[in-house]
Amino acid sequence: MMPTTSQPLPPRPPEDQRRFEDALRDVFEERIAFNRILGFTIESFDPVEPRVRFDMRPELVGHFLFGRLHGGVTSAVLDATAGFALMCAIADKHRDEPAEQVMHRFARMGTIDLRIDFLRQGIGEHFHAAARITRLGGRIGSTQMTLENDAGLLIATGSASYVLS
Repeated sequence: MMPTTSQPLPPRPPEDQRRFEDALRDVFEERIAFNRILGFTIESFDPVEPRVRFDMRPELVGHFLFGRLHGGVTSAVLDATAGFALMCAIADKHRDEPAEQVMHRFARMGTIDLRIDFLRQGIGEHFHAAARITRLGGRIGSTQMTLENDAGLLIATGSASYVLS
């Protein structure tokens, strides 16, 4: 007996994809208060490597003499970016479902483990964070993340695991 191969799902209809992106942008940029404080803007919903951006502001400084990004901000940004990446990957995996149904899948997500490697001082006018999924299971997801400044210098990397359901 020959194994069956599953056919990839067709893309989500454009109108449903727009509704999903609008809903996820609202949740990620506005409804998650800490993300709003950080000033996140979604740059890409690409399920392979979604990206966010935020501007340097005095409230995010950790070293007052040098104006460096606070290490806790770096950690929080990478954690949130990884969660966003998992949301995009889950939405892509379940693109046969309406946007509203997919949004309900995110209700119980939470960080299990987070590791951050601080590589350079967080100096820049703005920063870009990206994440990619290393494993997307039914209950656990794993990611790798990067944070770069506006000059393209790698500031920090991270890896994390999340409970999905």
